[in-house]
Amino acid sequence: MNVVFISPHFPPQFFHFVTALRERGVTVLGIGDAPYDALRQELRDSLTEYFFTPNLHDSNALLRATGYLTWRHGRIHRIDSLNETWLEVEAQLREDFHVPGLLPADIARLRSKLGMHDVFKQAGIPHPDAIPVKDAAGVKAFARSVGYPLVLKPDVGVGAARTFKVSSDAEVDGAFAEPLSGYIAQAFVRGTIVTYDGLVDREGHIIFAFSHEYSDGIMESVLEQKDLSIWSHKELPPALDAMGRKAVAALGLRERWFHLEFFRLANGDFVALEANLRPPGAFLTDMMNYACDIDVYRLWARLLTGEDLSGFRYTPKYHVCHVGRRTGREYRYGHAEVVARLGGTLLQHRELPSVFSSALGDEMYLLRHSELPAIQEALRFIQARS
Repeated sequence: MNVVFISPHFPPQFFHFVTALRERGVTVLGIGDAPYDALRQELRDSLTEYFFTPNLHDSNALLRATGYLTWRHGRIHRIDSLNETWLEVEAQLREDFHVPGLLPADIARLRSKLGMHDVFKQAGIPHPDAIPVKDAAGVKAFARSVGYPLVLKPDVGVGAARTFKVSSDAEVDGAFAEPLSGYIAQAFVRGTIVTYDGLVDREGHIIFAFSHEYSDGIMESVLEQKDLSIWSHKELPPALDAMGRKAVAALGLRERWFHLEFFRLANGDFVALEANLRPPGAFLTDMMNYACDIDVYRLWARLLTGEDLSGFRYTPKYHVCHVGRRTGREYRYGHAEVVARLGGTLLQHRELPSVFSSALGDEMYLLRHSELPAIQEALRFIQARS
């Protein structure tokens, strides 16, 4: 089996997907924008061949690279990146080389916020109303219908990049001081963000599902530079599981990861926010491993290579929490005090790549404990301000 893996070096923990494929006997062919010598040794050892191209947005270069790898190794069976940035790229290459999976038309429909809006509405899944942004007058008219505040964001975007909130007609006028081409306006929902993350097999059956909760929305974290924390749940709320399964079916996903975001309202109801056709971001894949004592990287490789996983079972044993801190901010307790206080609850500490810092902070503490109150006490200790 030949698998082309785009950008196998980033995010940094994704090399585990490549090593898991190699363990299954897969010929893994990498295409990336990092020089070969810059790849970590485990990744180099797991790649049969690597094609360096300095710009992964260059469609002609990627076409040539995949053509070369096909000439060298024969038919390509799968093309993946598992990365939001390259979903269109991998879809176009699938179409060009007749490889199974999501194609450009699928991505155009399912990655678009308006496309998601239509899928959710047609499936009867609660979802905030949204319209394409054309001019200030249209946004103000929409606000009169659904009320302020509104969220203005790109119809296609990663995380909360270039996303902001407007709470009045005057703020709408201010927003139009810059071009808003390709934007949508969406009704603002006040609630807690919880996720529905997992893997669906090639028949559309969910083989693994998990949930995380955010201390704040990514938009608030970016715009207000809040200290974000994300923790996992040991139990899936039945209503969330039912709505998540309904959404995965409505999206028509097969043989891939999903990362769905929902608002949990004050009354306990759930409202769909958006669907992402990839694994959850940050270090949530590692968090799922620690929570269940499993290996989701190997699980995905088993799925991709056709293993029957209908009998796969897992049990969440722990709550795992990502706790972020920001450089230059005065915290009450230094790193040494945090390490001494947390003991075995602390799994790891690391500085984060700069591309993550706006949303997640500059450094991360990863915690694990069987009881959620202990996790919450620890994260308050880490993020306590002077």
